Amino acid sequence: KGRPVGRYLMAVHVQPAATQIAVLEGRSLIEHYVSRPADEVTQIHGNIYLGKVQNVLPGMEAAFVDIGTPKNAVLYRGDTRHDPEDLDQKGGDLRIEQILKARQTILCQVTKNPIGAKGARLTQEISLPGRFVVLVPNSTTYGISKRLPDNERKRLRQILDKVKPQGHGLIVRTAAEGINADELQEDVARLAGQWDQIEALAAKSQAPTLLYRDPDLSIRVIREEFNQDYRQVVIDDAAVYEQVRDYVRSISPALVERVELYDPTAHGGLPIYEQHHVHEQLHKALDRKVWLPSGGSLIIERTEALTVIDVNTGKNVGSKSLEETVFRNNLEAAEESARQLRLRDIGGIIVIDFIDMEIRANRETVIATFRQALSRDKTRTQVFDISELGLVEMTRKRIGEGLIESLSEGCPTCEGRGMIFDKALIGD
Repeated sequence: KGRPVGRYLMAVHVQPAATQIAVLEGRSLIEHYVSRPADEVTQIHGNIYLGKVQNVLPGMEAAFVDIGTPKNAVLYRGDTRHDPEDLDQKGGDLRIEQILKARQTILCQVTKNPIGAKGARLTQEISLPGRFVVLVPNSTTYGISKRLPDNERKRLRQILDKVKPQGHGLIVRTAAEGINADELQEDVARLAGQWDQIEALAAKSQAPTLLYRDPDLSIRVIREEFNQDYRQVVIDDAAVYEQVRDYVRSISPALVERVELYDPTAHGGLPIYEQHHVHEQLHKALDRKVWLPSGGSLIIERTEALTVIDVNTGKNVGSKSLEETVFRNNLEAAEESARQLRLRDIGGIIVIDFIDMEIRANRETVIATFRQALSRDKTRTQVFDISELGLVEMTRKRIGEGLIESLSEGCPTCEGRGMIFDKALIGD
């Protein structure tokens, strides 16, 4: 029968203090997730709440909403949804103070975890992700993943017309490629039933209340990631293994044999992260300097406003010409920068300082290589062309804390600034 073939492997390491999930392509670590038991406060992305509006700020076009977390969450005007029949004032371009009032109870979902001093971000357009589709309750939203080929999109649209529930929207995910109508119908029915339960709970609850919690990290990542491209999911905890195995059996029975319980004794006593060299790669991912294959390097610096990646030739002296050396170095930097953004889960504004290239075609090739490398990242990105200064400006959607934040805490001595001041010169 042989072993399953696939590009990816998922290693799940369970400890009392945290659960870690590593995704490897071949032997290279490409994504890493951390979930802690106390994450009902910080890891709440996807949770649905019955919230109470605390105050509405017209000047910010936002409202602060109590959802039961230490910091109030924020709901911006563009993320509100309302029934015109419920409002005193009619019109299409209403201000937030005309839509929401203090002490009003609303149904809302977290779209961005709280980060630092900022509270969670909310939307009133609820979405429930399943294995193959996303249900958008009380909506006319209707779509199919653009990553699917045209003929597959056409086939799925015909199925979708038959299974779409009355009064709800649907978005078909990339994982739906090749599935039949029964599997799609089953996924839709399960999500519709889930929504009925949420509505029933909301009707008898008092705000602020948690109505729906996204599944555990291991189930969540399996739901979003696991497909035929994964040769194996290895888990070093029996309880989590059984939970994941049962979930995979319910959504993709053909893949259940790829879920395995990791036995250290079968690998010379090595823990799961040592066997797959994850710890070693995590240490490198926490360093500000990243070496490129030909001897160049990246320096990755984070600030409050943005992240800067500086590209250097370093030990790469080339052999033909300066332009050729710089071009080859920048191509390597483009590939590695995309990998590091995904691995470190860096979000927000990012500026990459490529080494200046004189030839326009070289600049265009580097940016095309960078965009192609980013296409493997499921997190939404927007990339602008290389400027005359050799800078690339881009954004990457920030959902939660990055890799460094998930594995560290600020230094209590210097408060994260990395400096000790000379008190003899500045006084106490």
